[in-house]
Amino acid sequence: MRGFYIGRFQPYHDGHHQMVEEIVTEVDELVLGIGSAGHSHSRRNPFTAGERVMMVTKAVAEFDLTTYVVPIEDLDRNSVWVSHVRSMSPAFDVAYSNNPLVIQLFEEADVEVRQSPMYNRDVLEGSELRDRMIDGGEWRHLVPEPVVGVIEEVGGIERIQRVSETDTNG
Repeated sequence: MRGFYIGRFQPYHDGHHQMVEEIVTEVDELVLGIGSAGHSHSRRNPFTAGERVMMVTKAVAEFDLTTYVVPIEDLDRNSVWVSHVRSMSPAFDVAYSNNPLVIQLFEEADVEVRQSPMYNRDVLEGSELRDRMIDGGEWRHLVPEPVVGVIEEVGGIERIQRVSETDTNG
């Protein structure tokens, strides 16, 4: 059975990793969709699709499972989003998500959706990690080690700090 799990992964963190760890006990193969693939270089979406592909690929390499990492660009028409995802992804049997909109769209398209518990959601949330990066706080312990390497390799901290600055003088 092949599963599908989509996220923006800005960045891929330990909460995502826990979800993948659970999913791999239920499927033979896993497609990881890089959501909002066309967005980068902003406070909300600092990393490119390619950088997120590297993060996810390196982080999930520890699991004994065939994985496919697929960029999925946003489509501003929710009614056709699932068919868009299917056109960009290998076929899958079940989708994994905790996002209410994603669940609704997959269920309307007759795709089985499974949810999992959220792990340490008050800290393991992309916006919290990005805020820590911007403010020079501790974030490395909240992402898998290979992700730290990718973020450092691409100058991610400097980038998110720069794109988060304002161009006003107060």
